[in-house]
Amino acid sequence: MKNVAYHISFIGAGNVAWHLAAALENVGHFVKEVYSPDGKSAKKLVGNLYDASVKTDLNFTDSPSQIFILAVPDDTIKSIAHEIALPEQSLMVHTSGSKGLDALEFSTAAATGVFYPLQTFSKSKTLDFQHLPFLLESENKEALKILNNLAKSLSKNTQIVSTVQRKQMHLAAVFACNFTNHMMSISEKIMNNAKLDFSLLHPLVLETIDKALKHSPKSVQTGPAKRGDLETLDKHMEMLQNDEAAQEMYRLISQSILDNQE
Repeated sequence: MKNVAYHISFIGAGNVAWHLAAALENVGHFVKEVYSPDGKSAKKLVGNLYDASVKTDLNFTDSPSQIFILAVPDDTIKSIAHEIALPEQSLMVHTSGSKGLDALEFSTAAATGVFYPLQTFSKSKTLDFQHLPFLLESENKEALKILNNLAKSLSKNTQIVSTVQRKQMHLAAVFACNFTNHMMSISEKIMNNAKLDFSLLHPLVLETIDKALKHSPKSVQTGPAKRGDLETLDKHMEMLQNDEAAQEMYRLISQSILDNQE
């Protein structure tokens, strides 16, 4: 069955909008407008799209779009949603993993929803949307059908989830993604201080991630804490004595591994 082509406007021109707008156009949808307060970031994004225009105000009453995607920082969703003037029969969605559907409760849209792509976005990194999970929510059946059509035009992996489920998944994603990356940042700093190339750890990191994805992460845990090697743990703590924050993280994570032994 041929996908329905929707007319879409983006409010926000950051990393999520940068990738999502282009991906939607690539599968046949029409991105008509991109909003950013000063127009600068919107202009850059529009430069990569086919026929979108830049918006610097939140009056969309004459917009040709059916779907309005709020791709803005989480703490601004509620206020911006309240300010936007929308055409009749419009659908407004946000893309946040941590904010509930109620963040759009003051929107003038005919229906609201959540269109959450579960991925980390950077403008410099191309993404394959085909297997990217899209988590959807709406209290309106017709809106949910539209969001499902939109998501399925991009990805084979779409799920309808509740706000509670999505928030739990976002929390899990912070541990799996953001904290993991921060640990590698600390690792890179240690390597640099020792005048060693961080790339030496690449095979180890890749093997660790590969095993964790193919098995239960807990079942493939390795390292001194897993072995109960207290002597090595103490030596590492001593080596971190000039970095109290890293030392405390090392202690807490090692203790967590020790406490989770079966």
